[in-house]
Amino acid sequence: MKHSVPITKLFLVLFLFLAGNSCAQSGSRSKYGNNKKAGHFIELNGVKLYYEDYGKGKPIIVLHGNGGNISAMSPQIDYFSKNNRVIVMDCRGRGKSELGKDSLTYIQMTKDLNGLLNHLKLDSTYIIGRGDGAIIGLLLAVNYPDKAKKIAAFEINITPGTDELYDVESITAARKHAEQMLAENDTSDNWFLIRQLYRLVEFQRVIPPDDLKKIQCPVLILSCDRDTAKDERSFSVYRNIRKSNLCIFNGQTSGMTNSAPALFNVTVENFFSERIRSEEIGE
Repeated sequence: MKHSVPITKLFLVLFLFLAGNSCAQSGSRSKYGNNKKAGHFIELNGVKLYYEDYGKGKPIIVLHGNGGNISAMSPQIDYFSKNNRVIVMDCRGRGKSELGKDSLTYIQMTKDLNGLLNHLKLDSTYIIGRGDGAIIGLLLAVNYPDKAKKIAAFEINITPGTDELYDVESITAARKHAEQMLAENDTSDNWFLIRQLYRLVEFQRVIPPDDLKKIQCPVLILSCDRDTAKDERSFSVYRNIRKSNLCIFNGQTSGMTNSAPALFNVTVENFFSERIRSEEIGE
């Protein structure tokens, strides 16, 4: 017998995950995420990972959120690949990339990204990351500082657990629901993966302030004032990165990468092209 989490408790959870793939209606028709000409598989760190490569020019890495995949970032790929080389990867367990046998961690996914950059012989790249993708981008700058030229980090939450979310209980409830489905041997969904994705949100979102202070490249922190997370999470990152800017979009939600892509994309483009100067906050 299946047990369900109350709808009110699952609202935030579904929002967070579907926001990472908010182009669901057009996703099945998207040319991104299932492109035989642009798509490639690579064996890295014990798993087969999938990525796509578009355009020419300065390299830009695009990283999707927790519940998304390559197609979730279609508006960004479409926009930036017109004048740049855009590389976009299905992170472990999402899209066409394998999950592997190890527990899903941000450190492991950062190693995957570094391995992909080495494979492509890219020494320094621009990075656009949303949610979990933003975390991976910042971790790349912490652990492999030469690989990150500039980072646009959208909707990032780096503290342990979910203290910076308004509805903390829904994340825990959804994770426990996935565990219950696993215990009942339910096969209606990939509960093993879903459990790991929620555990990332609940337990592993952490980059200590001392690590943020190690980041040398310019960073643009982007957020929205109609979000499910508190503004403090963006301010805390902004204050601890020396070369950083902060942008909070008025009247937008975390789905704006698909619902208002023109505003999002031109803001990031201005930052990458240095029309927005990187403020140096100081030590």
